[in-house]
Amino acid sequence: MSSQTDVSARPAASARLVPVRTCVGCRAKAAKTELLRVVAVEGAVVPDLRGRSPGRGAHLHPDPGCLALAEKRRAFPRALRVDGPLETTAVRALLEGS
Repeated sequence: MSSQTDVSARPAASARLVPVRTCVGCRAKAAKTELLRVVAVEGAVVPDLRGRSPGRGAHLHPDPGCLALAEKRRAFPRALRVDGPLETTAVRALLEGS
């Protein structure tokens, strides 16, 4: 018996692994591309559409229901590691407008 790994158990070279993130609202895991990244800027949660803003980010389904759950659970200050409540009007305006 050889100590080599079974090549059939490896993913195909052409298959790309997709990063998975957890929604702070509903706590469901989803592909990073399916979620909206948000960051804290001066006491407010703002959407990061390009995913390039500096600092700690949190991910959220682009659904007003998940935003409401995150607000109810007070998940944004915890996920973004900031003190005090955060304003979410910018994220709400984006979600209700789309």
